[in-house]
Amino acid sequence: MKIAVLDADTLGADLDLSPLAGEGEVRVFAGTSPAEVAAHIGDAEAAVVNKVRLNETTLAGVKNLRLICVAATGYDNIDLDFCRGRGIAVCNVAGYSTDSVAELTVAMALSLVTHLPAFCRHVESGAYTRGGVANCLFPAYHELRGLTWGIAGYGNIGRAVGRVAEALGCRVQVFRRHPQKGDAAVDLDTLCRTSDILSVHLPLTPETRGLFDAAAVAKLKPGAIFINAARGAVTDEQALADAVVSGRLGGLGADVYTTEPMPGTHPFYAIRGRDNVCLTPHMAWGAVEARQRCLAEIIENIRAFKAGKTRSRVDL
Repeated sequence: MKIAVLDADTLGADLDLSPLAGEGEVRVFAGTSPAEVAAHIGDAEAAVVNKVRLNETTLAGVKNLRLICVAATGYDNIDLDFCRGRGIAVCNVAGYSTDSVAELTVAMALSLVTHLPAFCRHVESGAYTRGGVANCLFPAYHELRGLTWGIAGYGNIGRAVGRVAEALGCRVQVFRRHPQKGDAAVDLDTLCRTSDILSVHLPLTPETRGLFDAAAVAKLKPGAIFINAARGAVTDEQALADAVVSGRLGGLGADVYTTEPMPGTHPFYAIRGRDNVCLTPHMAWGAVEARQRCLAEIIENIRAFKAGKTRSRVDL
């Protein structure tokens, strides 16, 4: 089998891709623009892709492709209808980054609640040394115990975040599209109005696109902390930025953006230096262990496909 890796740079330069060679002839590309997709895939039967969009336009002229392995859980960059029509199997990797994303989400919440960067800067700037006071307690911060942590999307990652939140003493409430018995489930309106911390872990689908629109953002509890570790397009990013500027939001954390990398015109770019804003470059999923698990699962998906099995298929 010939395999093309289309955007290896997004997987990290430290990830050893050599195990893929055990499954066939491998060509690795650091990145692939839309215009380069057909040429980079060439006569390959399998493509490994993280962020590159594969659809009718970019795959025009590709003849031999039979398998797309998405190096991620989300696959909104793949046109499944087109792939079904062309008989191209599509596999994702589920569950590999649960701990990585959950830990980053909690780290963002802790940093925003405790104002950790401001206190670190107080020491780094020399102000603490010059001040002559044994401590600094401004800006004032609060304990997490007793706060309400709302979780939108209660799959593997949402549940992992919930377990940590409960361990920290928070009351957890969840919004999910298909509530299950035992969930502390609330509707979206209640989630927004009553959560002190609200973290988002939803896949991007037609139903979730723009779910946290301007109206939902306006309902957020004054002073709340909002964290998006899902997909940028699940939210109205301009409304969130405006809520930070107006002082309605107590803090904003985001690891994902509608356009990646974030352009200079992005609503968050203008607020990126604020103490109550924590923005990271879509890295929550990428702990070393998570990326190693992801590659191992991709290899298993390729082996299953060659054996005629339907492991991790999202096109069926």
